[in-house]
Amino acid sequence: MKIIAIVRAELQRLTSTGLARLALVALMTVPLLYGGLYLWANQDPYAKLDQVPAALVNEDQGSVVDGTATNYGDQVTDEVVDGGDFDWQTVSSSEAAAGLRDGTYDFTFTIPRDFSADLTSASSDDPQRAQIVLATNDTNSYLATTIAGQAGKTIRASVAEKVGKEAASTLLVGLADIRTNLGSAVDGASQLVSGADSAVSGADQLVTGAADASSGADQLSTGATSAATGARSLATGTSQLSTGASTLSTGLDQLRDQTAGLPASTQQLADGAAQVADGNRQLAAAVGDAATASQAAADAAPETQAAIGQQLVALFVSQGQTQEEAVASATEVASYFAPVTDGLADANTQVQQLNGQVGALSTGADQVSSGAAALASATPALTSGISDAAAGADTLATGAQSAASGASSLSSGLGTLETGAASLSTGLGTLSTGTVSLRDGLVTLDDGAVQLQDGLQSGLGEIPASTEQSRDDQASAISDPVGVADQPLTSAGTYGAGLAPFFISLAAWIGIYALFLIVKPVSKRAITAVKAPARVVAAGWLTPALLGVLQMVALFAIVRGALGFEVVHTWGMLGLMGLASVTFAAIIMMLNVLLGSVGQFLGLVLMVVQLVTAGGTFPWQTLPGPLAALHFVLPMSYATDGLRQLMYGGSTATAWTDAGVLALWMLGALLVSLLATARMTRQRTLRDLRPSLIG
Repeated sequence: MKIIAIVRAELQRLTSTGLARLALVALMTVPLLYGGLYLWANQDPYAKLDQVPAALVNEDQGSVVDGTATNYGDQVTDEVVDGGDFDWQTVSSSEAAAGLRDGTYDFTFTIPRDFSADLTSASSDDPQRAQIVLATNDTNSYLATTIAGQAGKTIRASVAEKVGKEAASTLLVGLADIRTNLGSAVDGASQLVSGADSAVSGADQLVTGAADASSGADQLSTGATSAATGARSLATGTSQLSTGASTLSTGLDQLRDQTAGLPASTQQLADGAAQVADGNRQLAAAVGDAATASQAAADAAPETQAAIGQQLVALFVSQGQTQEEAVASATEVASYFAPVTDGLADANTQVQQLNGQVGALSTGADQVSSGAAALASATPALTSGISDAAAGADTLATGAQSAASGASSLSSGLGTLETGAASLSTGLGTLSTGTVSLRDGLVTLDDGAVQLQDGLQSGLGEIPASTEQSRDDQASAISDPVGVADQPLTSAGTYGAGLAPFFISLAAWIGIYALFLIVKPVSKRAITAVKAPARVVAAGWLTPALLGVLQMVALFAIVRGALGFEVVHTWGMLGLMGLASVTFAAIIMMLNVLLGSVGQFLGLVLMVVQLVTAGGTFPWQTLPGPLAALHFVLPMSYATDGLRQLMYGGSTATAWTDAGVLALWMLGALLVSLLATARMTRQRTLRDLRPSLIG
């Protein structure tokens, strides 16, 4: 008999009666019902999660932040309900608990009364972590519980992003305010630097002027001393003049010769004293202005230092330090101003002292000027008296007496001039020393002001400028810093499409297994009559193989047409489905040829083993070690993997490898069936003659 004849005979047997035809049709539809109904039921369950009943309980009492009432529980409730991910019902806690027990709700979320208070407690002394309570009941649905857990993570991420964005916005606004205040501080420091530079320049001029005045006062003191000595000699001479007339003529002649230039000298002395008095008055006015400015700077220094300290405390508090830490940090920074403040105070004390001394000097200089003017006025009369004395002795006696009296007054006035000039020299020396100290203190102040300006400018540069829009963008990036970009190499699209390759492979096995309930693995009649094991095996395999291919074509039509799943490589997937079916036909036929009904039962066991090792639902890497090893051995693993590659547009090379493994399984099974059939053509076993209940 030929192979076609054997196949035809088997098909005729399967369709010989109405009951046989009904049985064949029923068994042919088994894989269609299994694969089609299961994939239809799970076509896209995630798209219908909005029909899953869930309860939301909001007990949040809200909180007050910076004088503003905030209720994050209401915000979360509105966001969750408006999202529509599930069939949310806002109920009380008792209704939620009762509904969870009786199955009205698959799960519940409860926002506790202190939810807002805990969320806003991060800046307090007792920060608390806010909680959202998820309640589930696995008797309703275990997968619903799993999905609820994912929903809880989504809600948590949403709340964390919202709160994080508000906190980041507050921080960024605070930094913007700090930057504005630092800008004002930099402007103030620049003005301070400019004022300090001007003060240093004025102090340099004051040092030069004080040094010049001190030198002039030294010269004045020397001249006054010389004048006083001369006046005393004059008084002695006039006294001697009155004691004797014998030497009067000679003395008067000498005196007239010696005093011929005295009027001009005394007038020169009066003019010099007047110039000194004018200079001293100008010096007193300048020193008085410097004393006023120095006193104002010394009085303003503590207030300026205190204002800077307050700004530093506010700055450090806004940067996250406590009040005590901020005060300590500000105190440390303020300590750098102490030398400047102390130096300014010392300089002010010296300037005030100098101001008093210069005032006294100015008064003495005025007195000297008055005395010198009187001397200049009296000198012409003196010379005239000397001339008149030469005319007569009587006049000489009177003139000598007057001269003695005038010389005594002159000596007294020049003594006063000598004392005032010495005091002026000492005071101007003190003024010169004080102005040097003042200049040094102002130089230190200028250096400190420059350092302050540079530090504030550096701090200002460390804080970036921002706008309201940029701060909003920065707050969004801080609150949600990482986004997940979905760039799939391949995509199944839906949950049902993701399971399709596995259930198609399983349906192919179930279809072949069901067919072998009525299809004979090999024809015993053909074995006895023909004794051609190759043809017998080929015919026994072709009958279920052809029927299996028809099952796969019909199942592909359901998957692609009725369910609308996308298939990238249509003909490749259809071919691999057919290859898987004919391979499974060869394997189950082999088991039946070798072991009879026991082999048929082992086909069911092998299906169960492959159900868990094929990696159709969870990745095969999650399997225990022995089952993971079977994943690389059993054929359904390769059928599932190959269908995935072809359906989703994966690696065609991998699909060809999977097809090769299936072909090897098919050829190996047919070879074993051939060897077993060849043995049957030569001998019979007791089981062939009297089969047992299970074959």
